[in-house]
Amino acid sequence: MAVKRQVRLECTVCKHINYLTYRNPKSTPEKLELKKFCKHCRKTTLHKETKAK
Repeated sequence: MAVKRQVRLECTVCKHINYLTYRNPKSTPEKLELKKFCKHCRKTTLHKETKAK
């Protein structure tokens, strides 16, 4: 059975947490890095994974 872990995506520019998503740690062991829209910066920036509560 696949285990999904909830992760938070944090903007690298303004450090706000904007997105919650799920990731399977067995299939993708490295941390997620996605280009997403940040509503605080009002532009598309790189978002990195942080720990979810």
